[in-house]
Amino acid sequence: MSKYSKEDIVRLVKEEGVNFIRLQFTDILGTIKNVEIPISQLDKALDNKMSFDGSSIDGFVRIEESDMLLYPDLDTWVVFPWITGKGKVARLICDVYNPDGTPFAGDPRANLKRTLEEMKELGFTNFNLGPEPEFFLFKLDHQGEPSLELNDHGGYFDLAPVDLGENCRRDIVLELEEMGFEMEASHHEVAPGQHEIDFKYADAVTACDQIQTFKLVVKTIARQHGLHATFMPKPLFGVNGSGMHMNLSLFKGNENAFLDENDENGMQLSENAYQFISGIMEHAKGFTAVTNPLVNSYKRLVPGYEAPCYIAWSGQNRSPLIRVPASRGLSTRVEVRSVDPAANPYLAMSVLLAAGLDGIKKKMDAPKAVDRNIYTMNKKEREAVGIEDLPGTLLAALNELEKDEVIKNSLGNHIFKNFVEAKEIEWDMFRTAVHPWEREQYLKMY
Repeated sequence: MSKYSKEDIVRLVKEEGVNFIRLQFTDILGTIKNVEIPISQLDKALDNKMSFDGSSIDGFVRIEESDMLLYPDLDTWVVFPWITGKGKVARLICDVYNPDGTPFAGDPRANLKRTLEEMKELGFTNFNLGPEPEFFLFKLDHQGEPSLELNDHGGYFDLAPVDLGENCRRDIVLELEEMGFEMEASHHEVAPGQHEIDFKYADAVTACDQIQTFKLVVKTIARQHGLHATFMPKPLFGVNGSGMHMNLSLFKGNENAFLDENDENGMQLSENAYQFISGIMEHAKGFTAVTNPLVNSYKRLVPGYEAPCYIAWSGQNRSPLIRVPASRGLSTRVEVRSVDPAANPYLAMSVLLAAGLDGIKKKMDAPKAVDRNIYTMNKKEREAVGIEDLPGTLLAALNELEKDEVIKNSLGNHIFKNFVEAKEIEWDMFRTAVHPWEREQYLKMY
């Protein structure tokens, strides 16, 4: 049931003194786009008649079929609290439609809704996500450009004065709460200058909307503090990178489908939970290009920095790809630890859900849990218990994606083709560039 009607939005515009509305959507690469309109165009927008040129958006359409329509989701209404005065701005997140009124196949948000319909056909009613996004704060230079100078040299759970990002992080939390987020925790992360803010789980589409809004708020408030916030997975060598652990759970009505208090394994997990875990593991290589979409993502997925690079699961330790946190009851969930914050959340959720559902459909048997630290195991030990590696480069991940029909289908042909094309260009740019490391190693020697 919708929270807001058209009449509610018109009333809220007047009550809040809003002058402009941003009609926001997300492109295939996960970048937030928007069309800003004055309130004189509000009725047109609420009637789903606001058009834009899709040919100028990465991975959308060719120029000869460029007209696209924005359908606002009224329940995403929020006023940006950091913009005051005459130019007060509100936001509505939109789905993208073709001129004939059909959902656009290249819209990541609509694609996630399509995958959720497949979930409902299996008898599940809800797919919940609790994200844990991490980010770094760097100082801006005298020209307002990001530097590599960290804002602090704190460590895990440190406080001021060591954690000099504390005030910025607190202001971010306050802004998010004013925008309706239910915050759970915020703290300094392991690496200097690294932070994490966790908000309450929600249904998949809402949670992905929140991730996109979260990134916008973090970057905006950081700049007000003279800082640059980055969700780049590995901005610095020699310290932990930034992840975005995804806590996932399936529901049937009010019942958590991952819970079984009579589990003979003693973990209180249902058959659905074990099958879902199996599906994630089966398709991990195939979905990694989507959940870890940058050349830089694979600098994080290396041993020694708490990021998973091995395909295994555990209920106890944090070295495998999948962890089952200790909470049970309605909080029973599966945590996928490889995802990084550069991922398009709508696409990441589509591929993770499709992978897990494939495990349920095929009644896959979960392999034995690995409850020892995988980082201390050598290759022979890992092979002996069937632990495989995640792809080590974006190119390797793209090759695995090409082979995985389940993951390709979860993206749809339009998104798959355009995503792969964009990422192959990115890889080729990286491959042909001459990097500082090469000059340091070879310029004098050869």
